[in-house]
Amino acid sequence: MSSPQLVLDFEHRPALESEDFLVTPCNQEAVAWIDEWPHWSSPAFVIHGPSGCGKSHLAQVFLARTSGVRISPLQLLEKDSPALLGGAAACLLDDMDVAFAPGNKGALEEALLHLYNTLKEQGSTMMITAKSPPSRWGVSLADLSSRLKTATLAEISAPDDVLLAAVLVKQFSDRQLRIDRDVVAFVQTRIERSFRALGQLVAAADKLALAEKRRITIPLMRRVLEELDEPNE
Repeated sequence: MSSPQLVLDFEHRPALESEDFLVTPCNQEAVAWIDEWPHWSSPAFVIHGPSGCGKSHLAQVFLARTSGVRISPLQLLEKDSPALLGGAAACLLDDMDVAFAPGNKGALEEALLHLYNTLKEQGSTMMITAKSPPSRWGVSLADLSSRLKTATLAEISAPDDVLLAAVLVKQFSDRQLRIDRDVVAFVQTRIERSFRALGQLVAAADKLALAEKRRITIPLMRRVLEELDEPNE
């Protein structure tokens, strides 16, 4: 006899196409600030946290809410700020700490400072995602450093057990697949704590279950986990 299906009651926010963003204690501060837009005290809002914590999902939530534009570091170096914004009230910059590579660090700092000043003059805003807060980016341009110190910060921690379970159940549900409590508990103690890892696991389990016309069970999930752990040749 299988255990009851796990049902978790979380607030859902539209995010990546058909996916939803689940609001939990580890990300609710970041979500609250996005909900406050455009009534921010600073032109810049920085969300930081480890890979796979949900920054990319929240970036999509932000773009959908604000009708904002995504700006890459390369675009920041190649075009002036008004042309990049194109009249938009908000913009998004992803992985800014990674973008500050030694080869373009000085030019990128100047470009980001110009964008910040343009946003402030126009009453517009930007959301930045990064793995670490601005104080750890090694910014050497004094004017940019002082402006980033005024940015609103929100940290997203790695998914906790409750969030991992919720995302796992939802991703299987999106594929019209049922998953029981014992399977969730089995997976939680054996998988990397990131949304990316969960997505890979669910896709692989769905493929195997379909090929073998089987339910999602612990033996099936054990096989999937073993296959995902095998090094690529």
